[in-house]
Amino acid sequence: MGPYIRIFCFSLIGLLAAVEGHSAVIRLVPGQSIQSAVDKASPGDTLQITAGVYKQSGIVIRKSLTLIGEGYPVLDGNMEGNVLIIAAENLTIQGLKIINTGKSNMDDSAAIKFFDSKNCVIKDNILENTFFGLHFSNSSGMTITGNQIHANAIREFEVGNGIHLWKCKNSLISKNKVSGHRDGIYLEFVTKTKAEENYVEKNMRYGLHFMFSHDNSYIRNTFKNNGAGVAVMYTKNVLMKENRFEENWGSSAYGILLKDISDSEVIGNVFLKNTVGIYMEGSSRIQFTGNTFRENGWALKLMASCDQNTFRANNFTQNTFDMSSNGSVVLNTITENYWDKYEGYDLDKDMIGDVPYRPINLYSVIVEKIPAAVMLWRSFMVTLLDRMEKILPTMTPDQMIDQSPKMRPYDYG
Repeated sequence: MGPYIRIFCFSLIGLLAAVEGHSAVIRLVPGQSIQSAVDKASPGDTLQITAGVYKQSGIVIRKSLTLIGEGYPVLDGNMEGNVLIIAAENLTIQGLKIINTGKSNMDDSAAIKFFDSKNCVIKDNILENTFFGLHFSNSSGMTITGNQIHANAIREFEVGNGIHLWKCKNSLISKNKVSGHRDGIYLEFVTKTKAEENYVEKNMRYGLHFMFSHDNSYIRNTFKNNGAGVAVMYTKNVLMKENRFEENWGSSAYGILLKDISDSEVIGNVFLKNTVGIYMEGSSRIQFTGNTFRENGWALKLMASCDQNTFRANNFTQNTFDMSSNGSVVLNTITENYWDKYEGYDLDKDMIGDVPYRPINLYSVIVEKIPAAVMLWRSFMVTLLDRMEKILPTMTPDQMIDQSPKMRPYDYG
């Protein structure tokens, strides 16, 4: 090794050591001011917050820091505004328990509020009795993972959203547990973001609610027993894959509400015990493949304003109604699905029924027009109507037919 190379290497090592030496660890104990420690810290420093209670709120951070909790120290906002307010890049918050934010729709009080931030990590925190849990605006590259976010409000106006993103992009929302909020996860004007393996239950309105948010994916999440299920509105290029939508019951509750959605995919999801598995309005060019609809009131409500959608290789089992519509639905493709109500035959043994299946029966048409008729369900009159319709199909939509119904359900595990 030449002398110049040795000099360069030693200089580089010295420079790295000097940089490392400037990153300090500041240890805090109860009674000390977190804001004062933040103000004194330099970018790259770590604030190590030890166990105990810190009754502090309105803590503002505008530099790249790492906040690490030991034994889940409690930051108690004392019901006053936001607890942490962040406008920074490359910041990490991990292992904190934050409770008792203010309750205000005027400033959207939150446990942690980010604005104009980039590449931050919010990991393994516990948020309780907060108005908004995590609130982000005009931010990108956020990693939100492993947090437990719970509120206990009684009325919807008393609480905000668990995880709220507005005008954000390129973020990851994963492995969080959210309950008791207005909407569990809310996204508006959010792009290129992933929500994966979150467990969202018992929120007052929607488990997941997003609008005007394109090019996003939602994979292996569970949305259970939320007031109105999941709502996806005014959006394109969405992937919803291997999620579970369960036990969303109520007069306006859905596994998924799709309104004005286009060019998207709904693949391998389970819709179990919902009032309506999927409700679609004004949506087009969506591929529904490999989904399971089981024990729902209505598996699928497809409004007449929907077109160019494809339903292929899905399982429909133990639903009160497989499908219904408010009019003559055209230009949608329904093929190769399994229907447990299918009573056709398979003479050539190719596992595809030789007789087409009509998923919209006469009784579902009557209930759509006269909701009170649902009281006749399982009555002899309804059985008679359905038998007559199968012999003389005149009142159900001719366009809504599966020409290739499967004789056995698909094995999706």
